[in-house]
Amino acid sequence: MSRNATAPAAPQADFVLRGRNPDVLTCIANLSNDEVFTPPEFANRMLDTLAEAWAKDHGGKSLWADPKVRFLDPCTKSGVFLREITRRLTDGLAKKMPDLQQRVNHILTQQVYGIGITQLTSLLARRSLYCSKHAKGKHSVAKGFATDAGNVWFKRIEHTWGETKCEYCGAPRAILDRGEQRENYAYAFIHTRDIKTRIREFFGDKMQFDVIIGNPPYQMKGGAGGTSDSSIYHLFVEQAMRLEPRYLSMVIPSRWLAGGRGLDEFRADMLNSGRLRELTDYQDSGEAFPGVQIKGGICYFLWDTAHSGNCNVTRVAGGTESRQRNRALGEFDVFVRDEQALGILRKVLAKGEPSVIDLISGDTPFGIATNFDGWSETQSKSKIALHLISKTKRTTGFVDRDVIRKNSDLIDLWKVLIPEAYGAGESFPHQILGKEIVAKPPSACTQSYLTVAPFGSERSAESFASYYRTRVFRFLVSLRKITQHALRSTYAWVPQQSWNRIWTDEQLYDKYGISKSEIEFINSMIRPMGEGDE
Repeated sequence: MSRNATAPAAPQADFVLRGRNPDVLTCIANLSNDEVFTPPEFANRMLDTLAEAWAKDHGGKSLWADPKVRFLDPCTKSGVFLREITRRLTDGLAKKMPDLQQRVNHILTQQVYGIGITQLTSLLARRSLYCSKHAKGKHSVAKGFATDAGNVWFKRIEHTWGETKCEYCGAPRAILDRGEQRENYAYAFIHTRDIKTRIREFFGDKMQFDVIIGNPPYQMKGGAGGTSDSSIYHLFVEQAMRLEPRYLSMVIPSRWLAGGRGLDEFRADMLNSGRLRELTDYQDSGEAFPGVQIKGGICYFLWDTAHSGNCNVTRVAGGTESRQRNRALGEFDVFVRDEQALGILRKVLAKGEPSVIDLISGDTPFGIATNFDGWSETQSKSKIALHLISKTKRTTGFVDRDVIRKNSDLIDLWKVLIPEAYGAGESFPHQILGKEIVAKPPSACTQSYLTVAPFGSERSAESFASYYRTRVFRFLVSLRKITQHALRSTYAWVPQQSWNRIWTDEQLYDKYGISKSEIEFINSMIRPMGEGDE
């Protein structure tokens, strides 16, 4: 066989045979690391959801057979979305563009675009997409790029520092203002107030993307200028919306559905816009990302700018999928993830009773932080009891009254202390809340607890405690508690009762007309709380 006969086959082999080797992106996704990489199987599920919607909206036509559709991953890590899109387009455009090299060149230069979140991920994405870290290199499957970056853009962007934090992402200056030699995690896509101009800076032209898809960074260490992490994934979603694509799909933590610092406005906009067309919710993140635990699970959505109405919700739990068609997402201020739970909640709220939230304190009820160490192990007449957690153990110390900086009127009243946080994994049935403490006067607590008060007697405090331990109480809390933290707002759907009896689940089931199947559902979600629990 002559050299001329074999030469044209090389580009085809380079591109097509790539998938026959063990998939390195699957291996990367399974590694334990700080960044959550998307497994190829999960990326393809998102692409399937997208393709189904496109076909419904375009008379059954295939998304992958349209040479004009433009795709953007604005938070490229491994390049898995870009690679899988390219693979599908390569198959789908075969009839319109029979020549493989011509087809690949068109796809990679005219249809598929990415923005690396770091220099390293941009190189990884180019290798995934072009089979070379240099788009115009000799080993690249693309021919015709003028730059090594190709359509996977990365440039180091600096934070815009205010006095203590970045004006765009809230990153704390004390942690991330650390010179040019170290990664600063200033993501270019969200560090601008004019994203359309930035896109022209990236790709050299006025670009209109039909589809934006990706897996954005989830949080910023010490975000909002404090010591705790702060969510930033919603900033990527909001910025993508400003580009006005027809479809937007991203995988993000599910905690936005019910909580999260700084997410109230984002949640309200998402739930009430009518633009969410599909929502797939994983109760356990490990079912989507093997080996990765994200409190509250993860979800992906399909946002359709032409959609106006309810949403199809798919719930994935314990390997089982349940489909909830045509859900109205904005019925409440947070999203109830299970339709059967929604029916129970409606029954409870129909009574119109006041909420226990009116009895529950805000954060740090007595003005004493969790790490407070000015307490004594020795009791005296001049000191009051202080309930705290020391070295992960519950304990009782003693402090002078003048240490208490707020709610001093509660010191000499009966009250119930409830833990501000409780974890214990993602498996169900779950305890949901930590064990309460019936605190006799005089007493106070640190930030580790919230205070339920006032109660006029030990009997009424014990009555509330019995209610708190019921499955019904903790089930209603679970609908708003999606992370380990249970702040005051978490209790909004729990109605008050009369505090003159010891409450049982049977009494509450009867009061609210909860059916046998609903009881079984509650029991499957919430386990009994025993004497040995904490």
